[in-house]
Amino acid sequence: MIRKIVLIDREKCDGCGLCVPSCTEGAIKIVGGKAVLAADNLCDGLGACLGDCPQNAINIIEREADEFDEAAVEKHLHESTPPNAAAEPHAHHGGGCPGSRAVSLAPSPQADEKTESRQSRLGQWPVQLSLVPTSAPYFQNADLVITADCVPFAYADYHRDFLAGKAVVIGCPKLDDNGFYTKKLTELFRVSAIKSITVLRMEVPCCGGIVMAARQALASAGKDIPFREVTISIRGEVA
Repeated sequence: MIRKIVLIDREKCDGCGLCVPSCTEGAIKIVGGKAVLAADNLCDGLGACLGDCPQNAINIIEREADEFDEAAVEKHLHESTPPNAAAEPHAHHGGGCPGSRAVSLAPSPQADEKTESRQSRLGQWPVQLSLVPTSAPYFQNADLVITADCVPFAYADYHRDFLAGKAVVIGCPKLDDNGFYTKKLTELFRVSAIKSITVLRMEVPCCGGIVMAARQALASAGKDIPFREVTISIRGEVA
């Protein structure tokens, strides 16, 4: 049958593996340092992986291909899930860099008042905006914290005051491509039912770029989501 399906340009692909966790069907894997389609019947042709390829090596084309098979996907995911995946129910597998696989983390045990501020409140992995798959389940119906990556170093109680119970993405608008951040956030806002957005930035002027990226993405996505901006001083205080 003729249908839409992923096409991966091997010349452009650098094998970074960012597309692998974006494919919830596990249809993409890394072979010989390049991303490849594991099987035609595993690809739904919807293109959730497109926005996560920094080399623009993935496109959707129409060609003769086996029909998408949900039963084959379930079998494939089951066979490619490692034995300890029961503790990580939302992990996406299929090869590539393990550090970029989307994982929902269980909450830390309840702490007493003396140790509470030292408990990790991170509920997911990865967190870097360049790595997170926009379709990850931990973004659905989530309160999102967009964090300039210097903030957790400056603000001592970042986990307790801002991160607890929220999804998070981090980035540096000075050292990274802010245009890429805008596109990634736009896709995230479009595909995930984000309930609220909190942007944490440092007081230095260059850090305003992450706020700009978030606002532009919100406008591009055509979403009306409650938005809050919080500025942290270099002395670790809410400015």
